[in-house]
Amino acid sequence: MAMVSNHLRTLNRISVHRILHHRFQPLLNTRFFSDATSSLPQPQPKQPSPPSSLKDNELAKFAAIADTWWDSEGPFKPLHVMNPTRLAFIRSALCRHFKKDPCSAKPLEGLKIVDVGCGGGILSEPLARLGATVTGVDAVEKNIKIAQLHAGLDPTTSTIEFCCTTAEKLVEEGRKFDAVMALEVIEHVAHPAEFCKSLAALTVPDGATVISTINRSMRAYATAIVAAEYILRWLPKGTHQWSSFLTPEELVLILQRTGVNVEEMAGFVYNPVTGRWSLSDDISVNFIAFGTKSNNIE
Repeated sequence: MAMVSNHLRTLNRISVHRILHHRFQPLLNTRFFSDATSSLPQPQPKQPSPPSSLKDNELAKFAAIADTWWDSEGPFKPLHVMNPTRLAFIRSALCRHFKKDPCSAKPLEGLKIVDVGCGGGILSEPLARLGATVTGVDAVEKNIKIAQLHAGLDPTTSTIEFCCTTAEKLVEEGRKFDAVMALEVIEHVAHPAEFCKSLAALTVPDGATVISTINRSMRAYATAIVAAEYILRWLPKGTHQWSSFLTPEELVLILQRTGVNVEEMAGFVYNPVTGRWSLSDDISVNFIAFGTKSNNIE
């Protein structure tokens, strides 16, 4: 665990400084992004937002394969293989931010976490095993039923609250969480900016928001779509739309406008020889961002 923590700190020094400073220099008139709020375009008067940021065709797409969530060799195999690496980043970042002991048996104990777009619960369950009080939400009812059935097999995970709902509806209910997770979800929503507003609204002041997604790069198109969907057939064809991906810069700016400042970022790199994912400063394809909500924003 110490090696993982040290590696993440190294990624933080390399990636965040490079991504958030050097890449944003021309965009934000050479100032660091957290000091450049005043130079950003001012938001237009808020228009009525849709009841949900999700697309109907995306819901149907995932409902069709919901039965395979816990098939480690099925359509969700890439997420199962990536999950330990995602969890290592989340565990380290949350422990560092909330001053928890990452080496304890339940390092996330005392934290309320919501897993938005939880699917069958493959992230919700390990978070619960790490001691967190977890709420998993998904707009596909079939996903929630699968998640409830599987979590119920283990007393440790049977306490997870699974709900068929959306982030927007949780906001309307006034729900708040110490940490908000949305992994591999934002590329499937219709309005990323509105979705991020909901995530920020669910986060308590000084709480954490974690988002992972795919970069809108040509390399991502070649690997995440052409290779993964059409050549290797890891995923059903049409799972991803390249135009729906966000670049790291876009995600950081969207979150910044909601009061969430990105503090850490890392990439996920797949090794075809070992069949495993690892953390890297290469964010050209898959990447994850950890941000904290400003204290003065409710």
